[in-house]
Amino acid sequence: MTGPRHADRPEHLLHPDELEVAPGTERETLQGWVPELASAEELREALEKAFDYRGDVSITRKDGSKVEGYIFDRVMGKNLTDSFVRVLPKESNQRVKITYSEIAALAFTGRDTAAGKSWEAWVKKYWEKKEKGGESLSLEPESLEER
Repeated sequence: MTGPRHADRPEHLLHPDELEVAPGTERETLQGWVPELASAEELREALEKAFDYRGDVSITRKDGSKVEGYIFDRVMGKNLTDSFVRVLPKESNQRVKITYSEIAALAFTGRDTAAGKSWEAWVKKYWEKKEKGGESLSLEPESLEER
């Protein structure tokens, strides 16, 4: 590569074969996990993971009531009383706000809808079907309800 755009880049950094391959990431399997919430830091870490999780979680409040649903928002305040999550309950359209200080237990109960849905997994499955003579291959996604 030549020209002013590439003059400041060392040639040893520009290997096309290496640039085409990005390192993969490992995805943590959270489905079924019930984290220990012994400290404020453990609670914060678990709720951050719950926020990134693409499935339902069950939250048990200190008063014994439970909410199962999808965490769609969270605010991290200075302390547990100022911090909260907002949940779309599984059984209603009502949004529920729960402060961190109210939470006694957390469980990752729903199926993670994003798990295993990578492009590479889809391509591998496509070629396996094609090799077996799959005549009716489709680009339509699989239903999530089947699992």
